[in-house]
Amino acid sequence: MKDLLVFGRTGQVATELARLAPGARFLGRDQADLTDPAACAAAIRASDCAAVLNAAAYTAVDRAESEPDLARAINAEAPAAMARAATEIGVPFLHISTDYVFDGSGERPWVETDPTGPLGVYGATKLAGERGIAAAGGQWAVMRTSWVFSAHGANFVRTMLRLGAEREELRVVADQQGGPTPAADIAAACLAMLGAMRGDASRGGIYHFAGSPDTSWAGFAREIMAQAGLSCRVTEISTADYPTPARRPANSCLNCAAIQRDFGISRPDWRAGLAKVLQELKP
Repeated sequence: MKDLLVFGRTGQVATELARLAPGARFLGRDQADLTDPAACAAAIRASDCAAVLNAAAYTAVDRAESEPDLARAINAEAPAAMARAATEIGVPFLHISTDYVFDGSGERPWVETDPTGPLGVYGATKLAGERGIAAAGGQWAVMRTSWVFSAHGANFVRTMLRLGAEREELRVVADQQGGPTPAADIAAACLAMLGAMRGDASRGGIYHFAGSPDTSWAGFAREIMAQAGLSCRVTEISTADYPTPARRPANSCLNCAAIQRDFGISRPDWRAGLAKVLQELKP
């Protein structure tokens, strides 16, 4: 997609997008400062793009508790400004959001119309971004995803591989459930959504996309150790045993039926995605 403008250049999803859409234009911090919403909007107005994708975000969940203004500027104010600018020039806008917009209660997977209730600053600022985008009035879509991993950047898989090679045992939370999602599959789904949106101005809205099957962090860790051939033992602990500055949702499972119905995009098997990541990480 040569006429695609992407905010983000070094993140997990942006890196995968660069592989799938090398002709797209990627804006890093030096070209579009996300703490300056007006600059982000100006970059869109000055471009000759046919679609805009925001793959950048403030993702330091715990640090956001002490940097709420910075998180809000990047996660809420900048995406809203991008959406308004995309509306002005008449192109579709796609934004990546998170399972953290929910409070994690209950046991059934969340659907797009469920009441939101973020537990911390990160989730609250991402939700504010969603609302700002919807208020912009143009053609927009939001993809909520969860537990993103890849062969690059800071993520759970790379952390487990490092620690699993150093230790005999790892204590990992088992009472948080969700769908690990390969960044490569997120990138492919984003491109498919934008392609459909460009062909039909009525397409858009909020959609969920996450890997299958749902599991716990401990279950995820065990699969990582098994596929990587590491003998490190994974011991299950509760969230209470691993306190963090920001509260995490216990139930991050996302119902992804709508994106399948409207775009023909199926949930990827994260175990297959993990195998690809491990292959990429081999020296």
